Amino acid sequence: MQYINIPNKFPGIRSLFMCRPESASQLDTLIKTLLHNPHPTLTCGERELIAAYVSRLNTCKYCYNIHGSMAPHQLTENAGIIKQVLTNPQTASISNKMKALLKIAGGVQSGYASLSNDDIAFYRNEGLSDIEIRDAALIADAFCMYNCYVAALSTWQPDDVELYDKMEERYIREGIFELAF
Repeated sequence: MQYINIPNKFPGIRSLFMCRPESASQLDTLIKTLLHNPHPTLTCGERELIAAYVSRLNTCKYCYNIHGSMAPHQLTENAGIIKQVLTNPQTASISNKMKALLKIAGGVQSGYASLSNDDIAFYRNEGLSDIEIRDAALIADAFCMYNCYVAALSTWQPDDVELYDKMEERYIREGIFELAF
């Protein structure tokens, strides 16, 4: 049940964006920057997978489903990879680099105070660059914030997985995450 008046025309964070366009544009720019702008080493699909994974850990149905729908279209792996990752990323058919990125993201989600020198050495040994370590932590931090925003205000989060696939198709067709104010 919603606690404040939020338009139900759009699910999840989209409805909150409609309430406050002045802050929404900044939050949307952050999403685009983290997930879709060019990155020196991480693909859009890898970054979407991090967002979906953190959102799943935070039980944010909207963010998990929308980013989980986006990732397979941008990864070379098949759509089944999402289910594997969300079940157990360490046994999923993904690279050791991706497993390390998800380990960082999971640690951030569970409340890392900081990464130790040993942690950084481990991640570098797994092939991660400093920018990848930093960006995995930043994506996880940002999605913890987005997930809390959606949950705190009890936005509409559809149960129909096919609806997320349709939204994802529209986002790709019309331009990923363009806001309609």
